[in-house]
Amino acid sequence: MKNLSDIQKRILELKKEKNALILAHYYVPLEVQDVADHVCDSYAMATKAMDATEPTVIICGVRFMGESAKLLAPEKKVLIPAIDAGCPMADMVTVEDVLKLKEEHPNAAVMCYVNSSAAVKAVSDICCTSSSAIRVANSIDNDEIIFVPDIHLAEYVADQVPDKKFILHTGFCPTHHRVTEADIIAAKKAHPEAAVAVHPECRKEVLKHADFVGSTAQIIDFARKSEAPEIIIGTEMEIAARLQREMPEKKVYSVTSAFVCPNMKKVTPEALLNCLENEEFEITLDEAEAAAAREALDRMVKC
Repeated sequence: MKNLSDIQKRILELKKEKNALILAHYYVPLEVQDVADHVCDSYAMATKAMDATEPTVIICGVRFMGESAKLLAPEKKVLIPAIDAGCPMADMVTVEDVLKLKEEHPNAAVMCYVNSSAAVKAVSDICCTSSSAIRVANSIDNDEIIFVPDIHLAEYVADQVPDKKFILHTGFCPTHHRVTEADIIAAKKAHPEAAVAVHPECRKEVLKHADFVGSTAQIIDFARKSEAPEIIIGTEMEIAARLQREMPEKKVYSVTSAFVCPNMKKVTPEALLNCLENEEFEITLDEAEAAAAREALDRMVKC
């Protein structure tokens, strides 16, 4: 790989010396993605950690992603470069919230978005990703589904699965939530020939202006396959930057320059280098809690 910085070169050297696997989320800086073994979404990172031959796995993302990797790869040493890189949406739902909803709706199954803590997964019936949410909802026998924590993804799934009654939590991703209908209307007016791909964590009124709604990986696939000469991307702006670099023959725009996840940007090359040099910060989980959370993830995989 050409034009690597000294920090990036040192990261690659240490990765080899320490027999570590580096997995990066699509939203971390491109400089980190460029030295990763794989760049993928949170669930794919967890499954790649599970399948890894390396004893040490570094999850370049936020904390719940490290927890998910540890859940599926409990025998591995799982590290995250930025200990303070959290997920506000994951923090918006607590175990107590889920238990209260279960008490209020005893006939409902709890469907938990993977963007949540291991503790919340442990008191849920089944997990889902943004790409699997509709399939998971259709697989549930219960007529009622408690969906935590993302209200926007829940509303999107509820529209696609009308035969189920959804009980919604009030959580949301601040990065996607701050994008307004006015933002997407302005982007479409500025680029009238562009195809529009949006993440379902966005508000319902934003989704209705999209040509395609899907997970981050699905948005990337849509952009690659689209014949449109211009693409408007409705998710974290690192995706637009990645796609523009990959497809210089197209024009790729972010809906708004405000489409930034500040926690993902904490995963810098310097933080990754420190993680490798000092082998910090390690993810540890309560064994009983992890076993229950793993069951919810396993049900998702099997559905």
